[in-house]
Parts: sequence; structure tokens; C-alpha cells
Amino acid sequence: MTALFEDVIFGPVRSRRLGLSLGVNLLPMHAKLCSFDCIYCECGWNNERRGEMRFNTREEVRSRLEEVLKKMVDEQTPPDVITFAGNGEPTLHPNFEQIIDDTIALRDALCPSAKISVLSNATQLHREEVCRALRRIDNNILKLDSAFDRTAQRINKPRSATYSVAKTVEQLKHFSGQMILQTMFLRGEYDSERIDNTTPEEVEAWLRLVAEIQPRQVMIYSLDRDTPCQTLEKVSKEDLQQIADQVVALGIECSVA
Repeated sequence: MTALFEDVIFGPVRSRRLGLSLGVNLLPMHAKLCSFDCIYCECGWNNERRGEMRFNTREEVRSRLEEVLKKMVDEQTPPDVITFAGNGEPTLHPNFEQIIDDTIALRDALCPSAKISVLSNATQLHREEVCRALRRIDNNILKLDSAFDRTAQRINKPRSATYSVAKTVEQLKHFSGQMILQTMFLRGEYDSERIDNTTPEEVEAWLRLVAEIQPRQVMIYSLDRDTPCQTLEKVSKEDLQQIADQVVALGIECSVA
């Protein structure tokens, strides 16, 4: 069963990829709000009544984050990382850049060893303020689940009619390696059609884009939580490792989670 995050600050949780992670949710608490509607999203499907939802305010986020960080530091359990994730796409927030500024200031004052991470689907990279903010954090983690538009449309279900892999790749290249590329590999069926982004054709095309983008790191993973589409299949660690080995052969670090 999929689940939403029910507070502005959630966790800390032991992340498969990031360590002891304190989560920050900029999105509504009672529904998902995202520019994708991924068939594997642990938060379920998008809420279509978008006009009734509100973002958590900059003031709420700063106040709650300060409160929780002070408590964790007092208990001598500071987080390894402060992670922006939550119920959808964090960079949709109209004050995303200012919230990142606040978070950097709080981190520097309270727990300077903690990293700041953002998990993003890369759909807002046309906004310069989003790109500026992402360049200022430690882990700028951006998604690319396929090299092919048709596969991306079926897996990610972007809400924008103008979404394209090629345009996304060009935007990712503008970070000049100051980013981490994240890809979900899966198999299964959706809407009575077979989906598999682990085929030789898919992986070879994806590797060509990885070589173009030249991220400082690649993170690959498969299903770990409940998904809104119940006919998806988890890819084995062995298969993921074979893909990771091909990334490493390009001279790029790759982690498997």
C-alpha cells in the first residue's frame, strides 16, 4: 500500500543511498503533487484536485527544520544528510531557492557535517532559480529512467506535453558534472503493455546518455516499497550490478541500492 509523508519534516530514516537522512517535504501533506506520475511512486498517484492543495510555506519549513535539527544535535544524533523529497517534486515549490538558502544557513549553524540532498525528477531545470539552488547543495540528485521518450512516457507519465528525454539531457549537461544521476530499473506490465528498461537496447542507449551527461556519480536502484501499479517486478541486485559495472567502465562511480 502506498503512503504519503504526513509532516513537513519526517524521519530520520536510514536511507539505502544517503545514510541517516532527515526528510523535508515541501509538498501538501494529504496528496501527491508532482510533474511526473510515475507508475512506481511510493506516494501513489497524483491528486487531480490540484487547486485545493497548498505547498508548505517557507516559514513552516524553516521553523520545523530548526526545531528538529536542534533536538537531534542535543541528543547527539545529528543527521548525515537533510533530504528534500516528500509527496512529489520539491522543486515545484515557488520559494524553492529561498528554502535551500534557509537550509544551508541552518545546517552551517547547527550540524555543519550534514550534507544537503535534493531528489528531483529534473522537470524544473528550465527555471534558473532552481538550477542556482541545486548548484549550491551537496547532492544534486536528478532522475533519468530511460533514454527513450516512449519508455519515459510510460514509466514516468510526465504531465507536461513538451517533456522530452533529449531536452532533459541537455539541461543535465549544463551542470558540468555537478550532479548525481539516479535511475529506477524495473520490469512488468502497465496498462496491458510490457515495460522493461533493462533490455540490452534500453541499457545501451541509457549508457550513451550517461557518457554524454558525465555525472559525478550514478545511483541505480529497483523497487523497494509498494507501488500504485501492482504488476511491476523488482530487478535483482545481480542484474543491477551488471549495469553498474558498465557505468564504472565509463570511468563514472556507480552505486547499487
